[in-house]
Amino acid sequence: MSKSADNPADPFKKALAEATKVMADDPEMTVSYSVDPPGMTSDAMRLPQISRRMTRAEVLLARGTADAYALNRKFHDAGTHARYAPQGQLAQEIYEAMETARCEAMGARVMPGTAGNIDAKIGWEAERKGYAQVSDPKDVPLPVAAGYLIRHLATGRDLPAGAQNVMQLWRAHIEAQAAGTLDDLDRVLSDQAAFSRFSRRVIEDLGYGDQLGEDPDLADEEDPEDSAETQDEDQDQQDDQGDQDEDGEETDAAPEQSQDDAGDQSEAQVVMDQMADAEMGEESDLPDGAGPLDPPPPPPVSEADPGYVVWNPGHDEEIRAEDLAEPAELERLRAYLDQQLEPLKGAVSRLANKLQRRLQAQQNRSWEFDREEGILDAGRLARVVANPTTPLSFKIEKDTEFRDTVVTLLLDNSGSMRGRPISIAAICADVLARTLERCNVKVEILGFTTRAWKGGQSREEWLNAGRPQQPGRLNDLRHIIYKQADAPMRRTRNNLGLMMKEGLLKENIDGEALEWAHRRVIARPEARKILMVISDGAPVDDSTLSVNPANYLEKHLRDVIAMVEKKRAVELLAIGIGHDVTRYYQRAVTITDVEQLAGAMTEQLASLFDADPRARARVLGMRNVA
Repeated sequence: MSKSADNPADPFKKALAEATKVMADDPEMTVSYSVDPPGMTSDAMRLPQISRRMTRAEVLLARGTADAYALNRKFHDAGTHARYAPQGQLAQEIYEAMETARCEAMGARVMPGTAGNIDAKIGWEAERKGYAQVSDPKDVPLPVAAGYLIRHLATGRDLPAGAQNVMQLWRAHIEAQAAGTLDDLDRVLSDQAAFSRFSRRVIEDLGYGDQLGEDPDLADEEDPEDSAETQDEDQDQQDDQGDQDEDGEETDAAPEQSQDDAGDQSEAQVVMDQMADAEMGEESDLPDGAGPLDPPPPPPVSEADPGYVVWNPGHDEEIRAEDLAEPAELERLRAYLDQQLEPLKGAVSRLANKLQRRLQAQQNRSWEFDREEGILDAGRLARVVANPTTPLSFKIEKDTEFRDTVVTLLLDNSGSMRGRPISIAAICADVLARTLERCNVKVEILGFTTRAWKGGQSREEWLNAGRPQQPGRLNDLRHIIYKQADAPMRRTRNNLGLMMKEGLLKENIDGEALEWAHRRVIARPEARKILMVISDGAPVDDSTLSVNPANYLEKHLRDVIAMVEKKRAVELLAIGIGHDVTRYYQRAVTITDVEQLAGAMTEQLASLFDADPRARARVLGMRNVA
């Protein structure tokens, strides 16, 4: 079965990627789809994932995001943008939002079809942030409203409900301050440099002129020596060009037309050269000793072990839980999960409350006094009254140690976890996620298994290829995202019911799952990153181990653990259910009864936030304390 037939969304994703490259005028750009937040770099674009169901909302969001990025690539010049960029943070945000709106408005004028797609994207973002319910302008950033207003004025289109509400809340204020400047919008929209100067004037009208920094146009005028030298060089070049025109053929074309013709001829020449090389084949003239360049070797499958081999990673799957079952089925499975664990809920909730108390105890306010700036210290005003020459005293609040933290829970979804172990793991992950959310700690919940027992499509291809020796990993992975770090638990709680789905739990290949979870968490912006693995034993996949060395998967797991612990960017700990995982992980605990899982998870996480390093060491089983 082909990959396209396996995933009905693939033809659409391929078509969207090709259309995006054409719109962006960048045929070499790489377009990918991921459940991670969308983004764009100089040579790649990451769009929202589209599930097998291809819901209307998913398709519109992907198309709108693709159009927005492609228009930015087409109409935006980074050099010009940086030249006029303000220095202050708020001014920069307004400047960025207005430039984004300009690119999208230009696209709506040139390609009207993009306007509706981008409306869908804006509407989705506004709904996610609750803009439709906002009634006070202070609850919405000014840059967001400024971008919405520019897009509305430039296109004449009404915005989606939430965005329209935000724009109307701020519109009277913005137009009252910058009415005269906004009249020039149509005149400068197609010229990025002129629009950048226009944006700076709007920012100044809004009262943030002190954040603009030096005017780049004035800086150029204040350097007459450089200008004179530049003019002399330009004059010399023109004289040389004139001499060449007299010696060569005469031309009556305008300079711009000549440059365009030269560019077209150059491109045509490149194409002709490529066709000629293709026709000549091996007879092409090459320098002595030179030969065709070999393509670069593909990157290794595993960063931890470059020698680790995978037969065909094309059959692997990274998928959200909601794409593996219909909403009604997830709701039913979640109800079944709650029913199975009704007797255990009281004990788990008590442990969660204990964890929350320990974390919130560290959130008690602490202050630094006698500072030169901050919040006025009212407790020390008596000194000022008694002696007016005494300077005012200020205080600032100290940051709690565990703020700006993300925790990833990686759950083993193998067949040996079937029954009570997977049920308790699911409910513990649920309770811990809700508990940590109340303490401002983000949580991501991931699971790992395989798509088939004893091989799947990878093994079928290996058999058809004649059973080559040492094929490497010979099964199709399934990595499941139950909850993303930025998603609230109330919207994703039903996803954990998927672990109750019959036939989901199969083999476990721990090394690649750990490396996948590590890549995800290390890309997060939080300052502190914690990764907890919950497993019931060593990696097992019969298809792989039957045709590779017996320790093939176990060695890779050890290599990945060594890499993670060596990088020290993520705090790694593990809980083994019924099996000793301390032989793999440096910081680990093994429980003999699955009923102990909730307590073990709570203590492990609480210890990471303990201010006393010796207390952390006792719980985590560390022998040496720095």
